[in-house]
Amino acid sequence: MVRIPEAQHRLFENVFVCKKCKSKIRSDSNRVRNKQVKCRNCQGKALRAIRLKK
Repeated sequence: MVRIPEAQHRLFENVFVCKKCKSKIRSDSNRVRNKQVKCRNCQGKALRAIRLKK
């Protein structure tokens, strides 16, 4: 399967997942690192980067 760079960028760049409720949030990595972004559903600030699919 061929990976298209534009699609990879759109799907995985600046996408984070809430550790509590597993919802996806698109934001800048510096804002996530500084805890300025919170989850829309549970208001949690613990986010992780989305894992690449293989």
